[in-house]
Amino acid sequence: MKFKYALQKIVDLKGSEKSMAEWEYAASLGRLRSEEERLASLRRERGEYESELAEKAQRPTPLAELHLLQDYISFLDGQIQRQRQGVRAAEEQVRQRQVFLKVKMVDEKVWLNARGKALNRYREEMLQREQNELDEIATRRAAAASRG
Repeated sequence: MKFKYALQKIVDLKGSEKSMAEWEYAASLGRLRSEEERLASLRRERGEYESELAEKAQRPTPLAELHLLQDYISFLDGQIQRQRQGVRAAEEQVRQRQVFLKVKMVDEKVWLNARGKALNRYREEMLQREQNELDEIATRRAAAASRG
């Protein structure tokens, strides 16, 4: 007789929920990396324009061009500030997803342990039945041998 756990669908559901939480956690990590890369890109771009401004300030350059470069650097500063907020939001989402994943992992483990205990009880019962059958056979043989 094969073991059939009555609550197997719950165990399967908990496994699916954990898998979904893992996927969401991985997606949040991907978003964080993307946000960090965008921030690094903006910082590099700002550095390039800042170097260009410093270089042009050393030689004769129209004031309007210097103002244009400074305005663009200021624009990049605003972009960098917003991108930092995006990185912080992504970090917070990663933390939340990590906590959620831990909860789902514990939940799944509880149900897997319950299934494991049920399987152990089933095996013990099967072994006890087999032992009882063997004892019955031995008792019959001993009774038959004493008669004959």
